[in-house]
Amino acid sequence: MSKKVLVLSASPRKGGNSDTLCDQFMLGAQTAGKQAEKIFLRDKKINYCVACDACKGNSGNCIQQDDMAEILAKMIAADVIVLATPVYFYSMDAQLKTLIDRTYSRYTKINNKEMYFIITAADGREQAMERTIEGLRGFTSCLGGAKEKGILYGIGAWNIGDIKGQPAMEEAYAMGKNA
Repeated sequence: MSKKVLVLSASPRKGGNSDTLCDQFMLGAQTAGKQAEKIFLRDKKINYCVACDACKGNSGNCIQQDDMAEILAKMIAADVIVLATPVYFYSMDAQLKTLIDRTYSRYTKINNKEMYFIITAADGREQAMERTIEGLRGFTSCLGGAKEKGILYGIGAWNIGDIKGQPAMEEAYAMGKNA
Protein backbone atom coordinates (compact mmCIF):
# COMPACT_ATOMS: atom_id res chain seq x y z
CA MET A 1 0.00 0.00 0.00
CA SER A 2 1.44 3.37 -0.98
CA LYS A 3 1.86 6.20 1.48
CA LYS A 4 -0.69 9.00 1.54
CA VAL A 5 1.05 12.35 1.32
CA LEU A 6 -0.84 15.52 2.25
CA VAL A 7 0.79 18.82 1.32
CA LEU A 8 -0.62 21.88 3.07
CA SER A 9 0.43 24.93 1.08
CA ALA A 10 -0.06 28.11 3.10
CA SER A 11 1.27 30.44 0.44
CA PRO A 12 -1.09 33.33 -0.20
CA ARG A 13 0.18 33.34 -3.80
CA LYS A 14 -0.69 30.52 -6.20
CA GLY A 15 2.59 29.69 -7.85
CA GLY A 16 4.48 31.50 -5.10
CA ASN A 17 7.86 30.19 -4.03
CA SER A 18 6.71 27.88 -1.23
CA ASP A 19 3.78 26.71 -3.38
CA THR A 20 6.18 25.93 -6.24
CA LEU A 21 8.30 23.82 -3.88
CA CYS A 22 5.13 22.01 -2.78
CA ASP A 23 4.48 21.08 -6.40
CA GLN A 24 8.03 19.73 -6.73
CA PHE A 25 7.64 17.70 -3.52
CA MET A 26 4.39 16.25 -4.86
CA LEU A 27 5.94 15.43 -8.21
CA GLY A 28 8.70 13.51 -6.46
CA ALA A 29 6.19 11.67 -4.27
CA GLN A 30 4.00 10.74 -7.24
CA THR A 31 7.01 9.59 -9.25
CA ALA A 32 7.78 7.19 -6.39
CA GLY A 33 4.23 5.80 -6.49
CA LYS A 34 2.81 7.62 -3.49
CA GLN A 35 -0.66 9.13 -3.34
CA ALA A 36 -0.17 12.89 -3.04
CA GLU A 37 -2.67 15.67 -2.57
CA LYS A 38 -2.08 19.38 -2.12
CA ILE A 39 -4.48 21.62 -0.30
CA PHE A 40 -3.97 25.29 -1.13
CA LEU A 41 -5.16 26.96 2.07
CA ARG A 42 -5.96 30.25 0.35
CA ASP A 43 -8.77 28.47 -1.51
CA LYS A 44 -10.32 27.17 1.70
CA LYS A 45 -12.51 28.86 4.26
CA ILE A 46 -10.86 28.33 7.63
CA ASN A 47 -12.17 30.41 10.50
CA TYR A 48 -10.13 31.25 13.57
CA CYS A 49 -10.46 29.04 16.64
CA VAL A 50 -12.62 30.96 19.11
CA ALA A 51 -11.63 28.84 22.14
CA CYS A 52 -15.23 27.96 22.93
CA ASP A 53 -14.26 24.35 23.73
CA ALA A 54 -17.56 23.11 22.26
CA CYS A 55 -15.56 20.49 20.33
CA LYS A 56 -14.52 18.81 23.58
CA GLY A 57 -18.15 18.06 24.43
CA ASN A 58 -19.06 17.35 20.83
CA SER A 59 -16.93 14.26 20.04
CA GLY A 60 -14.16 16.45 18.65
CA ASN A 61 -16.41 18.16 16.14
CA CYS A 62 -16.01 21.91 15.81
CA ILE A 63 -19.25 23.87 15.66
CA GLN A 64 -17.89 26.17 12.97
CA GLN A 65 -19.16 25.46 9.49
CA ASP A 66 -16.15 25.83 7.23
CA ASP A 67 -13.62 23.68 5.35
CA MET A 68 -11.56 22.67 8.37
CA ALA A 69 -13.41 19.42 9.14
CA GLU A 70 -12.54 18.09 5.67
CA ILE A 71 -8.91 19.15 5.97
CA LEU A 72 -8.59 17.68 9.45
CA ALA A 73 -9.98 14.34 8.26
CA LYS A 74 -7.34 14.29 5.52
CA MET A 75 -4.61 15.11 8.05
CA ILE A 76 -5.72 12.22 10.23
CA ALA A 77 -5.79 9.82 7.25
CA ALA A 78 -2.39 10.88 5.84
CA ASP A 79 0.88 9.05 6.47
CA VAL A 80 2.98 12.07 5.55
CA ILE A 81 2.12 15.73 6.19
CA VAL A 82 3.99 18.62 4.61
CA LEU A 83 3.59 22.03 6.22
CA ALA A 84 4.67 24.74 3.80
CA THR A 85 4.79 28.46 4.49
CA PRO A 86 6.51 31.61 3.42
CA VAL A 87 8.28 33.36 6.28
CA TYR A 88 6.63 36.60 7.36
CA PHE A 89 8.45 38.64 9.99
CA TYR A 90 10.49 35.54 10.88
CA SER A 91 7.49 33.34 11.56
CA MET A 92 4.90 31.24 9.68
CA ASP A 93 2.16 33.09 7.86
CA ALA A 94 -1.36 33.58 9.23
CA GLN A 95 -2.90 30.96 6.94
CA LEU A 96 -0.82 28.14 8.40
CA LYS A 97 -1.10 29.35 12.00
CA THR A 98 -4.89 29.51 11.66
CA LEU A 99 -4.97 25.95 10.34
CA ILE A 100 -2.73 24.72 13.16
CA ASP A 101 -4.90 26.38 15.80
CA ARG A 102 -8.02 24.81 14.30
CA THR A 103 -6.61 21.29 14.68
CA TYR A 104 -7.36 21.70 18.40
CA SER A 105 -10.64 19.80 18.15
CA ARG A 106 -8.93 16.59 16.96
CA TYR A 107 -5.16 17.06 17.18
CA THR A 108 -4.90 13.97 19.41
CA LYS A 109 -6.03 11.91 16.39
CA ILE A 110 -3.15 13.19 14.20
CA ASN A 111 -0.80 10.39 15.24
CA ASN A 112 2.31 8.69 13.86
CA LYS A 113 2.86 11.09 10.98
CA GLU A 114 6.03 11.76 9.05
CA MET A 115 6.39 15.54 8.98
CA TYR A 116 8.18 17.72 6.45
CA PHE A 117 8.56 21.49 6.55
CA ILE A 118 8.95 23.69 3.49
CA ILE A 119 9.75 27.31 4.23
CA THR A 120 10.73 30.13 1.94
CA ALA A 121 12.02 33.60 2.68
CA ALA A 122 13.58 36.58 1.02
CA ASP A 123 16.35 36.40 3.60
CA GLY A 124 19.31 34.40 2.33
CA ARG A 125 20.26 32.90 5.70
CA GLU A 126 18.80 29.61 6.93
CA GLN A 127 19.39 30.62 10.54
CA ALA A 128 17.00 33.55 10.01
CA MET A 129 14.19 30.99 9.73
CA GLU A 130 14.78 29.23 13.05
CA ARG A 131 11.81 30.95 14.72
CA THR A 132 9.57 29.60 11.99
CA ILE A 133 10.96 26.08 12.44
CA GLU A 134 10.49 26.30 16.20
CA GLY A 135 6.85 27.31 15.69
CA LEU A 136 6.27 24.30 13.45
CA ARG A 137 8.04 22.04 15.93
CA GLY A 138 5.85 23.43 18.69
CA PHE A 139 2.84 22.12 16.82
CA THR A 140 4.30 18.74 15.90
CA SER A 141 5.50 18.15 19.45
CA CYS A 142 1.82 18.02 20.42
CA LEU A 143 1.12 15.23 17.94
CA GLY A 144 1.57 11.67 19.16
CA GLY A 145 4.38 9.86 17.39
CA ALA A 146 5.14 12.65 14.89
CA LYS A 147 8.55 12.26 13.26
CA GLU A 148 10.29 15.23 11.69
CA LYS A 149 11.72 13.83 8.47
CA GLY A 150 12.99 16.90 6.65
CA ILE A 151 13.22 20.65 6.35
CA LEU A 152 13.52 22.41 3.03
CA TYR A 153 14.80 25.97 3.12
CA GLY A 154 13.98 28.09 0.08
CA ILE A 155 16.17 31.08 0.80
CA GLY A 156 16.66 34.30 -1.13
CA ALA A 157 13.20 34.07 -2.69
CA TRP A 158 11.22 37.31 -2.60
CA ASN A 159 9.36 37.60 -5.89
CA ILE A 160 7.22 34.89 -7.47
CA GLY A 161 9.51 32.59 -9.39
CA ASP A 162 12.72 33.47 -7.52
CA ILE A 163 12.94 29.86 -6.31
CA LYS A 164 13.04 28.41 -9.82
CA GLY A 165 16.52 27.34 -10.82
CA GLN A 166 17.68 27.20 -7.20
CA PRO A 167 18.90 23.95 -5.58
CA ALA A 168 15.74 23.90 -3.44
CA MET A 169 13.76 22.77 -6.48
CA GLU A 170 15.76 19.56 -6.86
CA GLU A 171 15.82 19.10 -3.08
CA ALA A 172 12.01 19.32 -2.93
CA TYR A 173 11.64 16.71 -5.67
CA ALA A 174 14.12 14.36 -3.96
CA MET A 175 12.50 14.88 -0.57
CA GLY A 176 9.08 14.00 -1.99
CA LYS A 177 10.46 10.95 -3.77
CA ASN A 178 12.02 9.69 -0.53
CA ALA A 179 9.05 10.57 1.71
